[in-house]
Amino acid sequence: MLAIDVITIFPGMLNGFLGESMLKRATQKGLVTFRTQNLREYTRDVHRTTDDRPYGGGPGMVMLPGPLFEAVEAVRRPESRVILMTPQGRRLTHAVAQELAVAGHMVFVCGHYEGVDVRVRVALVSDEISFGDYVLTNGVLAAAVVIDAVVRLLPGVVGAEDATSQDSFAQGMLEGPQYTRPADFRGMKVPEVLLSGNHPEIARWRKAQAEQRTRERRPDLLGQ
Repeated sequence: MLAIDVITIFPGMLNGFLGESMLKRATQKGLVTFRTQNLREYTRDVHRTTDDRPYGGGPGMVMLPGPLFEAVEAVRRPESRVILMTPQGRRLTHAVAQELAVAGHMVFVCGHYEGVDVRVRVALVSDEISFGDYVLTNGVLAAAVVIDAVVRLLPGVVGAEDATSQDSFAQGMLEGPQYTRPADFRGMKVPEVLLSGNHPEIARWRKAQAEQRTRERRPDLLGQ
């Protein structure tokens, strides 16, 4: 079973997300457990301070190392992957999600404001992950994306056993087009091959469509 702790000053942002859809199903099946850790519970002052001005000047506030160290050390295990969500981290890919899906325990450190004191990165963090070349207001939104990408890969979370193997990027390409009923919608018809029942032909068509879509939209995935 995968255990996930999320350390943040905004735990309420995750409550609805973790209790819906596949994440709810994964919890009910006993495949994953979630805990949100309110960073303010690990502060020592009356104001429950979690940030301060940066040394050397500059805009914004930086997350204090003290509360973050105490929070991580309170939940960390020998096998834990301690993940800092940061635009400076390695890009989230399907391969990274697969790597994290076999971890026994993940601890997400969610920065806010101008980020975290670098000593947190040096002494506590095992993984720094980003999913785009842009900055969000806080790390909770980023952590939610990683959690969703990882948990859906756990066996038993998605209905069909091989469902995630057909995802975009799972085979090194984008997924091809999908259709459902009706077969003719406003003059736009489902390709005949998908209605034929000829599964080898359908597989060949889908592979060709995936290659074409990848070549048009993400040729870098094909090394072009």
